[in-house]
Amino acid sequence: MNNFRLMPIENEGKRVLTTTQLAEYYETTEKRISENFTRNEERYIESKHFYCLTGDELKEFLYSANCGLQNSSKIRTLYLWTEKGALLHAKSLNTDKAWEVYDFLVENYFRVQKVQSNFSTLSPQLQFMIQMEQRQNELEQRQKALENKLDADRTITIQETLSYGRINSTLRKEISTAVKVRSIEICHFASTFDKVGKRVIANIYKSLQKHFNVASYNDLTFNQYTDALIFIKLYEPDTKLSVAISNAIPKVNMSLLNSITEKA
Repeated sequence: MNNFRLMPIENEGKRVLTTTQLAEYYETTEKRISENFTRNEERYIESKHFYCLTGDELKEFLYSANCGLQNSSKIRTLYLWTEKGALLHAKSLNTDKAWEVYDFLVENYFRVQKVQSNFSTLSPQLQFMIQMEQRQNELEQRQKALENKLDADRTITIQETLSYGRINSTLRKEISTAVKVRSIEICHFASTFDKVGKRVIANIYKSLQKHFNVASYNDLTFNQYTDALIFIKLYEPDTKLSVAISNAIPKVNMSLLNSITEKA
């Protein structure tokens, strides 16, 4: 049990598991999970036992979630299983291992979310600190998802790109993703990104276009592509923007924080 990689995945505010995860934890196959679902489909209620993501909803989920799926760009349909859905699958398998794992998941995965979110009785200062930590974790997950997307989208060959001169749509997406990743790194906090993230992104594009003497990053050539990624990775905001970012960073009452730390 201790070897489980229980990275939280949520959809519509509920913790969920992918079919791949469920099969791994229950020590069965994804095919068996799918077959059991098909045979008992009338017992499963969407949004209660499972979610079936397709189209734009699927793209948005894969973009924002860090669920470790391989070849995510090739996925057309994704099933996500809630706590109640995991229970139905445990019943279908009806093995000692499945029941043992289900109990473990309830206590250490599905129900943990409910315990963690119940902090309304804490002081406003502690609630603020907890919320900041949660937002920071969300920001790190968003950054990881962007980095994964950057790796997954490299599907174009050099020959195809050179035949057109300018970078094509796939490489343009990689440039765009790299800009977003760098802007998140610079902002550090999710709340800071919410306030000045668009300005940071716009400034990165402006600096990129000026450095490579192009009207738009769409006009970059293949020969400039690798250098452009390096430029983005090394980008630093100018003084004016740095001040704006600094002012947007959430302020914490240090004397109050020290007081809380001493009491702890």
